[in-house]
Amino acid sequence: MNAFFQASIDGILMGGVYALAALGISLIFGVMRITNFAHGALITVGMYVTFELCILIGITPYIALPIVMIIMFIIGFLIQKIFLNPLMGVAGYNQLLLTQGLAIVIENLILVIFSANYKSVTIPGFDSAISLGALTINKPKLVAFIFVAAISIGIYILLEKTDLGRAIRATSVQPEGATLMGIEVPKINQIAFGLGIICAGVAGALLTPTQYIYPTSGNSYSLKCFVIAVFGGLGNIWGAIVAGLIIGVVESFSSLYMGGSWSELVVYLIFIMTLIIKPTGLLGKKG
Repeated sequence: MNAFFQASIDGILMGGVYALAALGISLIFGVMRITNFAHGALITVGMYVTFELCILIGITPYIALPIVMIIMFIIGFLIQKIFLNPLMGVAGYNQLLLTQGLAIVIENLILVIFSANYKSVTIPGFDSAISLGALTINKPKLVAFIFVAAISIGIYILLEKTDLGRAIRATSVQPEGATLMGIEVPKINQIAFGLGIICAGVAGALLTPTQYIYPTSGNSYSLKCFVIAVFGGLGNIWGAIVAGLIIGVVESFSSLYMGGSWSELVVYLIFIMTLIIKPTGLLGKKG
């Protein structure tokens, strides 16, 4: 029974980080109808930005988060404005191939600048776990989950309670109508893409205390985030969050009862079954 609860805790905490990264994919797709295959590479960028801030300034990844968010927003804003905006309105495979090409370029730039050596971030006082009887809670994962919850609530408030959020939602539903109402759709697309990349970068930053950093470290999360985004309903933010938590728990239980090598297989089998039974995902809607 203790193993059951331990796996549940571990799965929920890790699922929160998955959910945040997948939320970025859903936000970008929901507004721009672009599948961003550079998302994994940008998770890696978030890791390296966090690492450099920790080394150069001597701060923890959590204190570095506001700076990471600003840097990642600027990166996302510029990527959309320079590379993706000229392709808006053309065949979707052009945008898909462009983001895949960007991922390759980003990974190789990281390799040239930082080399292939593994890097890591240690936080004093976070190397021990919190004990709750027979259960243990990993401190970095717990703090990461708290930040994920706070950022998710912040994005919800931004989208639902602000003029910018209403402009983003209007653009996602009917860009032509939004233009007629005076909304600068290209600028909204740039902001939405920047917000999606913030999610990727912050997810990367929150992963730095728990894993090694190397030029392709985000790749292991890239496909999983796409699975979560589609599983929850591509373009549905709450769907991404719910699906992320579910996938985190499923992965944890699969590792516990079937071994680590089976965990991803089980995740993808559930994903395939969901698409067969409900092609729009858990919370997705037709159209």
